[in-house]
Amino acid sequence: MSISKDFKKWLENQFGERVRFDEPMSKHTSFRIGGPADALVFPETRQELVFLIKKATEADVSWVVVGGGTNLLIKDHGIRGVVITTKNQKPVIEIETTNEEVTHIRATAGTKLSALCRFAFDNCLEGMSFALGIPGTLGGAIIMNAGTAGGAMQDVLFAVEYVDRNGSFSKAQKEKFIYSYRSFAIKGGSDFRSVNAPIIVEAIIQLRPGNPEIIKKEAKLILDRRAETQPKGLGSAGCFFKNPSPQESAGKLIDLAGLKGYRIGGAVVSEKHANYIVNSGNATAEDVLTLSQVIQEKVFQMFQINLEPEVRIVE
Repeated sequence: MSISKDFKKWLENQFGERVRFDEPMSKHTSFRIGGPADALVFPETRQELVFLIKKATEADVSWVVVGGGTNLLIKDHGIRGVVITTKNQKPVIEIETTNEEVTHIRATAGTKLSALCRFAFDNCLEGMSFALGIPGTLGGAIIMNAGTAGGAMQDVLFAVEYVDRNGSFSKAQKEKFIYSYRSFAIKGGSDFRSVNAPIIVEAIIQLRPGNPEIIKKEAKLILDRRAETQPKGLGSAGCFFKNPSPQESAGKLIDLAGLKGYRIGGAVVSEKHANYIVNSGNATAEDVLTLSQVIQEKVFQMFQINLEPEVRIVE
């Protein structure tokens, strides 16, 4: 549902230059693809976020949240309603509690995952190495249960605070978390990836004191490996498809299907990593979706395996 003139006026009065109307989302995603949002809003405080959600609910306006925009494909016709981004929220990373066995770090959802990894590294804490080189924000990483073969957010997430659909703050700890591959939910709650979903505002990460030399060596190996295997310089949303199983990688199947370099419009299967669809410069979301369908059909034809998108597709 598009926003009304009254709601648009309220947004202008409330957020001033921190609201943009008919804003191309291609400017705000790592894919560099996406049609216009009716309104893109940059709340700076928790109070502004609550106020925005309450007003949107009252006005029957839908909302969707984007963090760093790194795991998204936004369709060419854009997004109706309000897009909320956490980019303007002040990042906070601090040690909440610590002892010989565990350290709890409190961080805001808009904090870059790279900054959290750096904080852990600087404080000789282990457990975040799997996230080295993963772009985006902490909130987005939690919602996607981001990770690699070396670990995932479910291994380190201890607690979250979020704003529910009614604009109220709620907290949950790990015994209430429900994880699956690239998915996170809370028992009795809703999917954090859906329209009008609850919005994570803060998290507690649980890490362990470690040996600084071992942490440094592990970090170098992981970052070197990423540099060798992942494409750089072109728009993408990271790995496009979920791995069918821990033993079977989507990239390997796509490579064996002979699809490296395959192109539709401006969307291309990366020559460096077959599970990356990259924007060669002028790709549309339709190009990407058509190419992804070709990949799925070819892989199923050859291996009888259905590849599922890992990238969040938003419209």
